[in-house]
Amino acid sequence: MRRLDGMEIDEYVSSLSGWKLDGKFILKRYRFQEFLKGVAFVNDIAELSEERQHHPFISIDYKLVTLRLTTWSAGGLTDLDFELAKKYDEIFEKYTI
Repeated sequence: MRRLDGMEIDEYVSSLSGWKLDGKFILKRYRFQEFLKGVAFVNDIAELSEERQHHPFISIDYKLVTLRLTTWSAGGLTDLDFELAKKYDEIFEKYTI
């Protein structure tokens, strides 16, 4: 898997809503109305991540879930990180209805 260069990363980050660059990671915080909805979201994220064998760092702080992604084997960000970021946003949409 090829590590992206700075220009590619900037393009990807600007194409995503709410994601920001944090060193070798991309990061996003998701806020929920209820604690258990955040936990359910994390379970959905975990299932997809396990299927893809690419796992984010996950932090649950009451109603706030933070995800951080990078590809350790590539030494930085890859297409897969941004592909999953987009999918995580799609999963989040079902919790905002």
